[in-house]
Amino acid sequence: MSRPRFELRYLLLAILIALVLWGMAHGSSSIERGFDIPVVIHDLPERLVVTDLSADVVNIRVLGSRAALRDIDPSQIEYAIAVGDAQPGLAVYEVDLTPVEGRLPRNVRIVSRSPASLEVKLEGRSRKSVKVRPDLEGEPAVGFVLTSVEVDPPRVWLQGARSDVLRLSEVVTETIDVTGLDSPTEREVKLSLGAGRVWKEESAPVTVKLQIDPVPPPAPPPAARRR
Repeated sequence: MSRPRFELRYLLLAILIALVLWGMAHGSSSIERGFDIPVVIHDLPERLVVTDLSADVVNIRVLGSRAALRDIDPSQIEYAIAVGDAQPGLAVYEVDLTPVEGRLPRNVRIVSRSPASLEVKLEGRSRKSVKVRPDLEGEPAVGFVLTSVEVDPPRVWLQGARSDVLRLSEVVTETIDVTGLDSPTEREVKLSLGAGRVWKEESAPVTVKLQIDPVPPPAPPPAARRR
């Protein structure tokens, strides 16, 4: 074997070893990375409703090797707040990440968190039966008229935060467009209940029945009086 070819082989081997060592060092070096962990309420008593939460996620910064951090799936981790002993009002919970650390790979540690505490506002739950009012817009086709509207059921039971439920006397459906209709129509509709502090107790759907009829012909003019 000639000397140049021998030296080239050892040169390539040295480069390969250097690349392997660089990859091992690069994969094992410690770095920081941030993750958002969703906040989840646990053990909420039946008598209470969460009306406000100061933050939806807890941001953590962790320190570990690149290889270890690649194994972290934030969607599989949550920050749980147990409110089983809570009372109506504002409750403050210090963020304790001990349970979260137990879900992380070995040799990965949490170096910071934000926020340091979470505020949960709770209110007593109430229920009430209210009228359902259909929200209609538009006009039927030319030559037709909307003669009646029937809501089934005409009333529904609502549950939710006491202050929100008690001030309701009715609940409105989503908008129903009657533009261009020329025959009776039945629509299954949703109710406009706001941002989740009030909800419908029953699971049965609400249906609105629209009776569309032809415009009746004009009444004939009265007969002319005889002279």
